[in-house]
Amino acid sequence: MPGKQSNYLNKPFAAGHVGSLPRPQAIQDMLPEHPGQESADAARSKQMDAAVRYAIALQETAGLDLVSDGEWRRHAYTHIIADVASGFSPDSRPGRWGMSITEPMEVVRPGLIAEEARFLVESTDRATKVCVPSPYLLGVRLWDAEMSSAAYPTRDSFIDALVPILHDEVVALAATGVSVIQVDEPHLCVLVDPKVRETFDDPQYEMDLAATKINEVIGGVTGARTALHLCRRNWGRAGWGADGGYGPIIESMKRIKVEQYVMEFSIPAAGDVAILKEMPEDSLIGLGCVECRFEKVDTAEEIVARVEEAIKYVEPERLSLNPDCGFSPGRTSEVPLDEAYLKLKNEAEAARRLRERYG
Repeated sequence: MPGKQSNYLNKPFAAGHVGSLPRPQAIQDMLPEHPGQESADAARSKQMDAAVRYAIALQETAGLDLVSDGEWRRHAYTHIIADVASGFSPDSRPGRWGMSITEPMEVVRPGLIAEEARFLVESTDRATKVCVPSPYLLGVRLWDAEMSSAAYPTRDSFIDALVPILHDEVVALAATGVSVIQVDEPHLCVLVDPKVRETFDDPQYEMDLAATKINEVIGGVTGARTALHLCRRNWGRAGWGADGGYGPIIESMKRIKVEQYVMEFSIPAAGDVAILKEMPEDSLIGLGCVECRFEKVDTAEEIVARVEEAIKYVEPERLSLNPDCGFSPGRTSEVPLDEAYLKLKNEAEAARRLRERYG
């Protein structure tokens, strides 16, 4: 709703969430093994609706200003595409991501993400966020030369086919009253790591492709804040999948026409927060100031200290608070839900203290 959105946009040091919460076993049991029609039906059952209301209440109780639905209706933040469109097949080979594109896509459930958003907006008095995967991310993960080339001869042709599907979903999303539409793009972010860049013939082409296709997805969208989430993958207790500060991708980031950059800074792999002084002067920053992978629960004092370090390089009014990443990008997670709750509760307390200190 416009009122909720404006309240959040104008609140100093607003406390928010990146997207996913750990899925309790009951949530995992509700979803079948693979995404698709059966999964889409299960995700919209009355049992799942009740569970999502609990996920929302948990974030409200923690004190967040911006909440998600925990992404509990999804197998993974990427796999929502297989609920929206057909053409995907399970792929359990080592090194793959659980499914691959094998047939030409056909949109079978248009507006599905907007349907999730409407439930979220109607279920809370807080500002709301819904995430969509970037087409570049999906291209890197879900296209495979062996399994996919009959449907899409190249990875880039698959990415091109994804753009209008995701654009239509984002347009429908913006009409729901959701406050923030976030594009998730870790595969641009992992290019900060020289070891990752070495796996591509032309890393700059990859960066340019990611930026161009995200702009095509969000082009012309109004009515909600657009955000870009960049992280080094979240492997739970195993840590992250790339090392390096944002410097190597900063120019590509600046080309992406979003209002907010949701970044991670609580891990040493993320580099120096001083990079924020190179961000566009009119951009907003969702500051990753809460560690989301390991058992230690950051105190409010530790979170405040991270934010105050960022204030050396960017105006306080441009900052909001969030964990580094979603707590459970996939269906299963080693992170207990209570652990995530305590981290979010301390984040909200840190936001309160920062407002007292800086107005």
